[in-house]
Amino acid sequence: MTAPEWTRLENSAIIYPSCQTRKYSTVYKMSVTMDSPVDPWKLQEALRSVTARFPGFRYTLRRGLFWWFLQRLENEPTVSTDTTLRPVDIERNGGYMFKLGCNGKRIDLVVFHALTDGTGAATFLMSVAGEYLRITGHPEIGYGKWVFDPDSRGDQEELEDSFDRFSGAKGALDKEESAWHIEGTEEKDNSVNTVKVSLSSSALTAKAHELGCTVTELLSTLIMLSLQDVRRQQKGKKGFIRMELPVNLRPIYGSCTMRNFSSYIYLTLDVNNGEFNFDEALREIKYQKRLYTGESRLTRRIAANVALEDSLAIRCIPIFIKKPIINLINFLKGDNYATYTFSNLGNVTLPEGMEDKVRDMDFILGRQRRRSGSCSCVSVGDTTSIIFSRKIVEDDLERRFVERLRSLGLHASVQVPFEQKEKTATPKTVKPILSKKSYFLPTFLLSF
Repeated sequence: MTAPEWTRLENSAIIYPSCQTRKYSTVYKMSVTMDSPVDPWKLQEALRSVTARFPGFRYTLRRGLFWWFLQRLENEPTVSTDTTLRPVDIERNGGYMFKLGCNGKRIDLVVFHALTDGTGAATFLMSVAGEYLRITGHPEIGYGKWVFDPDSRGDQEELEDSFDRFSGAKGALDKEESAWHIEGTEEKDNSVNTVKVSLSSSALTAKAHELGCTVTELLSTLIMLSLQDVRRQQKGKKGFIRMELPVNLRPIYGSCTMRNFSSYIYLTLDVNNGEFNFDEALREIKYQKRLYTGESRLTRRIAANVALEDSLAIRCIPIFIKKPIINLINFLKGDNYATYTFSNLGNVTLPEGMEDKVRDMDFILGRQRRRSGSCSCVSVGDTTSIIFSRKIVEDDLERRFVERLRSLGLHASVQVPFEQKEKTATPKTVKPILSKKSYFLPTFLLSF
C-alpha cells in the first residue's frame, strides 16, 4: 500500500475542520479494557508497529487556499499522557489527529472526526490491542475483521475516498425542519457528564428478535420514548422529536476504506398531535430506519453532497470565507435539525486468543454544540455498553431510558460518572515532521 504525500479531505469530513473552534471540536473516544495493567512502553511499541500498517492515520490536517487537505507525516506517534475527551490540539500532538494512551488496564483512543469514523477508529484500536498482547507474550493472538496484521501490506482501497467512488450521477437532499431540543443547566466549557449502562448482549439481542427488530431499532425506540418523557415535562415545547443516526456505508457499498465513510439518517416522532406508546414508536422507527438506509436513498444523499463540494462556484471561494459560512450554516441549520444523536458501532468480534484478554470496550461521543447530548453503543463478547454524554446537569433522559429498559425485562448496571471531567495532564509540544519532499508551492495548496 502506497500512501500519497497529499490527499483531499473526503466529502463527509469537510464539515469537521469547518466547525472547529477553540472551545468546540468533533471528537470521540474509544477504550478497550484489558485483563491486566497496560505497560505504556510496550504500548508505544505496539502503536508504532500498527501505525505503519494504517498509513491513513499518519496524516495531518493542512489548510489550503480553497479547501483543507491531508499531508503525510514522517514523525512517529507517541503514547499520550492525556486522553480525556477534549479537542485534539493537532500542533501540540506532533501533527497527529488522534491520541492514544493508557490508564490502568485501559487503552484509550481519542480521535478528531476529520481523520476517520467509528469503524476505522475501532479497527485501529483493536489492532493496537492485539499487537500489544502479542508483544507482551501472547503470540497465539489471531487476526480478523477488527484486528489487522501489522506486517501485512494492506489494500490500496483502504486509503480511498469512497464518497467519490460511490457517488451517484444525480442527488437531492431531503427538506428538514427544526426539531425540539432538551433544555437544561449547561455545564462549564468542555465539561461532559457521562453515564454508562451495561447489559447482556445475548439478552438484548433475544429481546430484539422477539419484537421483530434489530438491536439498533430497539435502542433507538427506547431513546426516542425517553425523549418523549422528558419533552412532556418541559414548557414551551415546539418541533418534532428527531434523532440523528449515523450509518456505516462500508457493508452497503462493499468498501474497505479506513477513512470516513459514513452518512446519517433522521428518525422522527411527530408528537405534536399526541404521544406514542411503545408498539407504535417501534413500528415507526423500524420502518423509517429500513426506508432511509436503502442504498438508493443513501446514494442520492452522497451524490448531492459531493456535487455541492464540486460546484465551481463553491470551489472558487477562498477558505477564509468558506469556514465561517459553513460553520454558521451548521450552527443554525445542521445542529438544529435533530434533538439527539445515537451512534451504534455494533458488535466488535474478537479473533481467537483475544476473547479472554479483553474485558470491555467503550465508545463515547464528545460534547455537542447545540444539542444537549448524545448516546453511543458498542458490544464486545456478551457485554453491550451504552454511554450517554451530555453538557447539561440534568440526567432525566438517562433515568427514563434505564426505567424503560428494565420494563422490558432487560436488567442493566449503571455507572456514574463514567468519564473523568477534568483535564489531568498536558502533552508536551511536538513539532510535526511532514513529508521529506519539499515544494515551493504544493499542488494541494491551490486545490479547488
